[in-house]
Amino acid sequence: MFSSAAPYKNQHYHDLKKDCIKDQKLFEDPEFPATSSSLYFRKPPPGFVEWKRPGEICQEPYLFVEGISSHDLNQGVVGNCWFVAACSCLALKPNLWKKVIPDHKEQEWDHKHPAEYAGIFHFQFWVFGEWVDVVVDDRLPTINGELIYCHSKENNEFWSALVEKAYAKLAGCYESLEGGNTGDAVVDFSGAVSELVSLEEGAFYKDQKKEEQLFEDLLKVYDRGGIISCSIKAEPHEIELKMSNGLVKGHAYSVTAVKKVRLGHGLLAYFQNETIPLIRMRNPWGKTEWKGAWSDSSEEWSKVGDTERGNLGITVADDGEFWMSFTDWCKFFTEADVCRLINTSMISVHKTWHEVVHFGSWTKNAEPLLNRCGGCSNHRQTFLQNPQYLFDITKEADEVLISLQQKDLKSLRKVGQGENLTIGFSVFKVELNRKYRMHDILTQESVVTSTYINARSVFLRATLPLGRYIIFPTTFRPLTLGDFMLRVFTDVESGCRELIQDKPKIKCWSSFFGYPQVVTHVYVHGAEGLQNQDSSGGADPYVIIHCEGQSVRSTIKTDTLQPEFKTSGVFYRKKPRKPITVEVWNSNAVKDEFMGQVVLSGSLKDSSGPQKLQLRKGGRNAADEMPGTIGLRIVTATQLTVI
Repeated sequence: MFSSAAPYKNQHYHDLKKDCIKDQKLFEDPEFPATSSSLYFRKPPPGFVEWKRPGEICQEPYLFVEGISSHDLNQGVVGNCWFVAACSCLALKPNLWKKVIPDHKEQEWDHKHPAEYAGIFHFQFWVFGEWVDVVVDDRLPTINGELIYCHSKENNEFWSALVEKAYAKLAGCYESLEGGNTGDAVVDFSGAVSELVSLEEGAFYKDQKKEEQLFEDLLKVYDRGGIISCSIKAEPHEIELKMSNGLVKGHAYSVTAVKKVRLGHGLLAYFQNETIPLIRMRNPWGKTEWKGAWSDSSEEWSKVGDTERGNLGITVADDGEFWMSFTDWCKFFTEADVCRLINTSMISVHKTWHEVVHFGSWTKNAEPLLNRCGGCSNHRQTFLQNPQYLFDITKEADEVLISLQQKDLKSLRKVGQGENLTIGFSVFKVELNRKYRMHDILTQESVVTSTYINARSVFLRATLPLGRYIIFPTTFRPLTLGDFMLRVFTDVESGCRELIQDKPKIKCWSSFFGYPQVVTHVYVHGAEGLQNQDSSGGADPYVIIHCEGQSVRSTIKTDTLQPEFKTSGVFYRKKPRKPITVEVWNSNAVKDEFMGQVVLSGSLKDSSGPQKLQLRKGGRNAADEMPGTIGLRIVTATQLTVI
């Protein structure tokens, strides 16, 4: 998978390295030169910058000193704590950092064979749906002989500084990394799906049940290899402001453990089995820690036995890493980035998901049917002009994960652009046989809408009942242009696809077999006063809408004489004079029983408002009434692109 990563700027690491060794020279990257343009576009670093190779900074440089650890990293002078926090998380996940740092053993310095060192490294990032291989030289910016950006605690360890340089190259320069989102960097390290959880809005610490559910969710994410980070909102003048409790505002922390810690000492602890939910974090500064309950030397640790403390690796040192009770964490932090590694493997002991990925664009066109930048649902006139993606839920109910990610434009910050668009999406439940784009909201139901935010990605989890749905990814305002990636995860394959056509195509045989003259939308809300069918009283009714050889059938409503069907169909009719039939049936183990029908003309003159119609018999006795009424709406139009 990773050997096929696309070479960034068409630079092939192995070819470049081979050429440098052959020519006995150290690599100098023409695509990211050791000049001011690679450092900044507006605000220069605080001092005279010299670009130095690791061998000029220390005697024996290495990628890793005694392995890789979340304790390796410290933040530099640029405000990129979000990136350093993501690197701290990355260091805890060997399956991830070995993807980001490929051939890590081959890339390591070999001081016994200096002639094989070429001053070139490569790293891989997941960029907008594909792995990209980024080559860099080893010239790093320093002031007074010290690295000025991300660096390791050991002055001869360089993995973090080189990874950051490759990431800065993607962003255009180091300054473009000032201000960002930890979750975005984690996604770029892994291809994970990022969810922003507002701890402030959720007020989890005030509701024990909600808090326990959140802890179980985060525990599952952490145990399955996901990555979590958190921060405290800050006003512009409060950025990196140290609070009296030791926490820092406007600053990204990496979560390094989520755990139920056993209380008590010795055997008694095992018999009582009393636990407390704790969470461990690391400050990218490598110092400045939480001072409250469960901090390094707090008295709460006396409740925990020596064995459990040993397992947790408790150290009393100002190394930036500390524990908190989960309640305090929910109370004092305002946001968490939760990055899930969604399991799509068919061979797994854990739940697996079916994933569908679509790439699309919000594009402008003067012709409304071709316009694809209609803005959010506040803009009713243009909302349906957005891209539309149809999917099916084929189980009685299924959990759906939807991620909308816009293209990262940090590299455009140099030219005064590059800020995120405000994006989001709505999901509508539509007709069971919908095959063409939706052009009007009649009885289709908006079932869920994401938040709209100027973040790189928006994520939503929802449990949806059986049916057909359309996702509308949108920008907040109309006529805003951009590119996006939509990822849809379901338990059972959903057949997710983009709706391109506005109406049925005219084909060469249409003149022989006919072409639709009208389009009709039929919505059956429910029925009332149905006849008892079962020996125990009641019935198990369902409804079928028939039109020109097509039919749409609802699910069975159990044990009721007043079913709510909420079922609809859209029919492109070649023979407008042929009526539409709506039948109600009772589900039986042996043979289903007819409970009545209504016949609709589907005429243009029909009322488009709600109707309540008497059920009648079928066949020759169609004029005879049967017990019960049915509530429905029917709309017919000659223009095929209005429904």
